[in-house]
Amino acid sequence: MLREIRITDLGVIAEATLELSPGLTVVTGETGAGKTMVVHGLGLLSGARADSALVRSGADRAVIEGVLDLPAGHRALERAAEAGADLGEDVSEDLVLIRGVGADGRSRAHVGGRRAPVSLLGELAESLIAVHGQADQWRLRRVEEHRELLDGFGGERLGSALTDYRVAFEAHRQLSARLADLEAAAAERAREAEMLRLGLERVGAVDPQPGEDVALRVEDDRSSHAEELRQAAAQARAALAGDDDGYGVEPAPDVLALLTQARSALTAGGELDPELQALGARVVELSHLTSDLASDLTTYLSGVDVDPARLAWVQDRRAQLTALTRLYGENIDEVLTWAREAADRLLDLESTTDTIEALRDELAAADTARRAQAAQLTALREQAASDLGTQITRELASLAMPGSRVHVAVEPLDRLTPAGADLVEIRLASGSGAPWRPVAKAASGGELSRVMLAIEVVTAARTPDRLTFIFDEVDAGVGGRAALAVGGRLAELARHTQVVVVTHLAQVAAFADRHLVVTKTDDGAVVASGVQAVDGSARVSELARMLGGSDTTSARRHADELLAHARDGSAG
Repeated sequence: MLREIRITDLGVIAEATLELSPGLTVVTGETGAGKTMVVHGLGLLSGARADSALVRSGADRAVIEGVLDLPAGHRALERAAEAGADLGEDVSEDLVLIRGVGADGRSRAHVGGRRAPVSLLGELAESLIAVHGQADQWRLRRVEEHRELLDGFGGERLGSALTDYRVAFEAHRQLSARLADLEAAAAERAREAEMLRLGLERVGAVDPQPGEDVALRVEDDRSSHAEELRQAAAQARAALAGDDDGYGVEPAPDVLALLTQARSALTAGGELDPELQALGARVVELSHLTSDLASDLTTYLSGVDVDPARLAWVQDRRAQLTALTRLYGENIDEVLTWAREAADRLLDLESTTDTIEALRDELAAADTARRAQAAQLTALREQAASDLGTQITRELASLAMPGSRVHVAVEPLDRLTPAGADLVEIRLASGSGAPWRPVAKAASGGELSRVMLAIEVVTAARTPDRLTFIFDEVDAGVGGRAALAVGGRLAELARHTQVVVVTHLAQVAAFADRHLVVTKTDDGAVVASGVQAVDGSARVSELARMLGGSDTTSARRHADELLAHARDGSAG
């Protein structure tokens, strides 16, 4: 609940502290004493738009501070903690909200001792405070709030249906977005698939083999330079073996002949020295190696032939392979890797068409599901709307609006939204035969406050999250027995939640659990001592003043009767 409000330099209030209690608190005082400034202060504490004109004349800024007792786990505490509020070790400690408004129009907010955006105050207030003044009937002036009010009244069954619908709506939205992405990229995928097919056809037509480009390059080089290779091999063979076998190499001393001479010399000397004999063995080994090498060169020479047809084929084949490596890799092995990956990618692209068709089928099924959920949600809303309209109308009969009727219209939209397929609007007929009109347009400011009071009384037991309701001029335009009915309804609402009412009617004030009186000093300002809780004879005196303007015996007797009425819970 809202335990305390401290106001500094707001309107005529220089300094005031209002200590509140559970149940119904009324704030009274003479005209101009600053009662309405209390409502303005609570509005600012709830994130309302700042107005520098509210700053007390001569002051630099107005400051409003609210201290709230919240149960552990309340969503306002969790949200404040997320915003960095210092809540201490005990999450059920007081939550302090502060709003400052400068004379220059600048506004600041603090939540739990930390600077915070003003918007956070508004966000927290949605689950903490509802301010109902003639200029603050936001729940009735904003038609989207009508639907939320009805959904809250509809209870667990309607809430469950709304949850199921939102799940179905989100599933449809995700499928629709995925399908849209795939369809939007269809042309690009088609182009990519065509390029991949063309590439794979090129590679397939050539049919390259692993390492083929390297092997053909070696063969091409050998065939293209066959004469040079023969000449080099023949010269080397002649140098080793001493004959050219018809390759036209000039005779010259050959290695084998020289090694034969060396072997003969060492064989003779080896008989005299074992070391020299070992060297001779090594010369014999060299002779064998040289003979083998010469034989290999002879074999090589016999294989170096020029086949013009083969050479032409090799060079043409190399040209085909080179065309592939220019497009798909630095060598044929990379080309083959590209081809494998391209085939996999092409398979994925071609399967996308099947995916799109499957998604279209899923989307159609999801649309059917969400429309079915929407229809069920509409049916439950229509049932709840009928009940809500009847109960509000019944309440208005006791709030000086006996001819007024309320109808909660549930009408179809031309589309499905995250909240369903319904336009929900609370409508009011202000008298017999009067047309139905949106409640915010059909009711005056005071009537709007009473409609809101009727709604809060009807819905309070079903929407227990909100902690504090603030009413200003809810009793405007009523008196007598009707005023007693208004007081009784406020007391009924206060059984479920904290209610603070600014009133000028004794009939309403008599129902209070706590009665605060705002008084001004001689200089026209309200200071801390100017807000007093009254009880006993002091309260009777204040009620007598409200009834007749003076504390007379008859007025006090009437005040006592009002208090007795309130204690008995009677509205008439």
